[in-house]
Amino acid sequence: MSIIDKKIAMLVDNYFEQVEFEMPKRLLEEEGADVTVIAARDKILHGMNHAKPGDVFQADTLLEDTEPTAYDILLLPGGVINADTLRMIPTAREWVNSFMDEEKLIAAICHAPWLLVSSDVVEERRLTSYYTLQDDIVNAGGEWIDQPVIVDKNLITSRKPGDIKPFVTAIKEWFEDKK
Repeated sequence: MSIIDKKIAMLVDNYFEQVEFEMPKRLLEEEGADVTVIAARDKILHGMNHAKPGDVFQADTLLEDTEPTAYDILLLPGGVINADTLRMIPTAREWVNSFMDEEKLIAAICHAPWLLVSSDVVEERRLTSYYTLQDDIVNAGGEWIDQPVIVDKNLITSRKPGDIKPFVTAIKEWFEDKK
């Protein structure tokens, strides 16, 4: 099995970390994956370059207009504002739980594991994230590890923009290992 033709739901809200949105999307599409940008609330989205405003993007669809069953992978870019907002959206948490129940792949980078914490899916799981989330993960019953990428069953997590290439490689390898 490979990443070719896999349907990826890239779930974001406003003010995501732009490089964590653009680079994985481009790299996975170059490998043949079909990436759909799903906005939590508004199709017009704003990226961030750390603390500075980034570019404006257009989502393909809204969260309320699609179902998790249509996708093979849930991809969660980071960004403090994006992640903090997503974790409080019940439908976003329902999507995480649906992917976990179906043992479909969830890939989250930087601050995105906040949604995993709020979805109550990190207990007894190994994760990484941006270092400021480590207490949240540990307090939710997970094990936080400071490594570029952690793969724990159907959950792939990564720390920061500098880890994007190994993060994308881990996503591709997860499907290659399913042969």
